[in-house]
Amino acid sequence: MKEAIILLAIAAANTGITQRVVEPMLPELAVRFGSTVPAVASVITAFAFSSAAAQYFHGAFGDRFGKLRVVTLLTGLSAIASVGCALASGLEALLVWRLLAGLFASGTMTLGMAYLADVVPAERRQIVLARFLSGSITGQAMGPFVGGVLTDLAGWRWTFVFLGAVFSAVAVILFVRTRTFWNEGPRSTGPLLSPARYTGILARAQARAVLIAVFLEMMLFFGAYSFLGAMLRERFGLPFSLIGLVLAGYGLGGLAYALAARRLLQHIGQRGCVALGGVLGGLFYLGAVAAPYWPLVLICTVGLGFSFYTMHNTLQLKATEMAPHARGAGLALFSMGWAGGQAVGVSVMGAGVALFGYTPMLAGFGIGFAALGLILRHELHRL
Repeated sequence: MKEAIILLAIAAANTGITQRVVEPMLPELAVRFGSTVPAVASVITAFAFSSAAAQYFHGAFGDRFGKLRVVTLLTGLSAIASVGCALASGLEALLVWRLLAGLFASGTMTLGMAYLADVVPAERRQIVLARFLSGSITGQAMGPFVGGVLTDLAGWRWTFVFLGAVFSAVAVILFVRTRTFWNEGPRSTGPLLSPARYTGILARAQARAVLIAVFLEMMLFFGAYSFLGAMLRERFGLPFSLIGLVLAGYGLGGLAYALAARRLLQHIGQRGCVALGGVLGGLFYLGAVAAPYWPLVLICTVGLGFSFYTMHNTLQLKATEMAPHARGAGLALFSMGWAGGQAVGVSVMGAGVALFGYTPMLAGFGIGFAALGLILRHELHRL
């Protein structure tokens, strides 16, 4: 079990890189395709929307055929989609391949969490979830840095080639090391893709509350974070590699939360964590837009990573209990809310930036994130 969880965390790490690798290269893509930053940000939206839609299939297939088996297959397909991104001849083609990348890569985190929830007792689950998060956090931390450095050194196309190579290696390792576990764990029965698999979960008020919470969390947080790199480029004229380094601070903050999770939960509990994460997140967004020097923005991105996971980890635990009999489907719905919120947030932020600029939009989303944390503190009993 321990080895399988580690390998799933590695797979989730590469998905995290894929998810966020585009952020620092947005200005470069805008130049190459003769477009604008808000327009090329649609490649982030495409990945997020397809990630959300794909969960309908990921959850059902994971519950029926085994979560480890399905993750291995999806990782191999992600390698193909990454190479397709590298070969894209224009923005439209890149959108299609990013859509496919989201379709395939998004299963690693969902089914990894579902597998973990199947094998780890409830009383230990939130701490183990926080440790499992280290894979995804590391990937999301490295994503902007990898994208920025490789865009500076070799160009944006070679960035996607690199991702394809990593996905290929991870798929092979998963196959070799986990195939003996593929038949472990509970299996669902009944029609494979029946909507009843999901509508039954959605009929529960608790599940709907969790899904609304994660949708708003992702819309507010990542809708804003996806544009921090473009703000840095516009305001300070930083090279892409340095933009990636600044954005990677998010991952350091997330790892800091993973290390501090046990003590935080012991001292302030789940209610305190969601409130603390929201308020700190709002303050760090305000700090990022007001910072007169870029190193101060780096401090803020570290704080933003800590803030996000301080809130998000509790929502993850709540999600594992939405449907104990079909955790693949339950966590698929959670991931739909997760990815859908990000997609909507990026779209709204892009439109707002085009009209009002970076500063008021980033500040407004940050204040909204703080308000969400305070609301969740008072409404957590509904989740």
